[in-house]
Amino acid sequence: MWGGRFGEGPGDIMREINASIPFDKRLWQEDIAGSKAHAQMLAAKGIISSADESAIQQGLSTIHAEYEANGVPEDWTLEDIHMVTETRLRELVGEPAARLHTARSRNDQVATDFRLWVRAAIGQIDTGLRAFQSTLVMRADEHAESIMPGFTHLQVAQPVTLGHHLMAYYEMAKRDRSRFADCANRLNHSPLGAAALAGTSFPIDRAATAKSLGFDGPMANSLDAVSDRDFALEFLTCATQTALHLSRLAEEMILWASQPFGFIALPDAWSTGSSIMPQKRNPDAAELVRGHAGRIMGCMTSLMVTMKGLPLAYSKDMQDDKPPVFEAYDLLALSIAAMTGMVGNVSFKTERMRDVASSGFSTATDLADWLVREHGMPFREAHHVTGSVVKATEARGIGLEAVSVDDLAAVHPPLAGCTLPDLSVEGSVASRTSAGGTAPLRVREAIAVARKELEA
Repeated sequence: MWGGRFGEGPGDIMREINASIPFDKRLWQEDIAGSKAHAQMLAAKGIISSADESAIQQGLSTIHAEYEANGVPEDWTLEDIHMVTETRLRELVGEPAARLHTARSRNDQVATDFRLWVRAAIGQIDTGLRAFQSTLVMRADEHAESIMPGFTHLQVAQPVTLGHHLMAYYEMAKRDRSRFADCANRLNHSPLGAAALAGTSFPIDRAATAKSLGFDGPMANSLDAVSDRDFALEFLTCATQTALHLSRLAEEMILWASQPFGFIALPDAWSTGSSIMPQKRNPDAAELVRGHAGRIMGCMTSLMVTMKGLPLAYSKDMQDDKPPVFEAYDLLALSIAAMTGMVGNVSFKTERMRDVASSGFSTATDLADWLVREHGMPFREAHHVTGSVVKATEARGIGLEAVSVDDLAAVHPPLAGCTLPDLSVEGSVASRTSAGGTAPLRVREAIAVARKELEA
């Protein structure tokens, strides 16, 4: 490949450290697509003959079929997917293959391939996230009125509905999809034709190759075109944020499946056992999703550190840009599928959830709000009075739903003879009708909106 510049080939260690074919073979479909578009443009501009283009196109189609059937051969002496494919093309069609690389460098070639791959990966992630959202909406609809404890500091805070809780993750996934869509929009410009770094003296048509490959247009600066990896970094930041959301839900499922919580029962298909304790049912899938989030975050950090000090334009360090992106994609796609399956198949123990929601004086805020609304108290005073009621009822071992008028009057005499508010968890949940609130009415409205969004 190096022609007359070098008298000897690389040493064994140099060959091993230099070769990227073990991982960049994953770009084979994009590499062939880019080469086809480039050859078509070269012929259209009269840079190569139509006969050469025909031979190249036929040869590339043959290689596509070979790779699809048998995989990409790993020849480390050829270094990367570009040279493996070009060498095979030359075996198939002879001299025309040598003309394919006219007005092109491996620098703009790999940048183009990588953008095409990431764009397709975003489409796959979006499909997975949409399925995840659909499953959340389905289960939220089933449990729009099921009551569970809402937590702050992992302490029972206020009762909410399970449907409301699940729809919170729908909103997170909605933002995740939006971030990936933004990433796809920004990356959708073609580096092809930037050549090594400075452009080319051949009369190429970069707009034509960009259009052929589904890009919005060519990148504006040749230096930026070959050295930019913002799209890969942005993909990784989007993947990290999505993984963090999945990890939070995984953590909740791990807690909920434990005996102290007892909120859910995972089916056999989403559980594992113990090699020594026959009674165990472990939420290993959820734990692995939680673990994958750390690995995905590591992928993001890895590429950021690689890119942070590189001068323009291309440096060989950038060969290491692809493994973290490939790894993050694989882990994220698997995590999304796993969480979708768990959410869709888990059994929610709603009676247990309601019982826990009734503990911890979870409707205390309802009492304080009632004092403000019905008796004109400043909220801070109502907060103090309610706290005193909670203290008194706790000492007696009863809950707020058992509080009497006399109990209230003992703490705050002006309340003697008042009509008691509804301090049940059902009453609390039903009253939370503010926009975005947990009331079943609002949850069903949110579900209806979500279904329209998913259909659109």
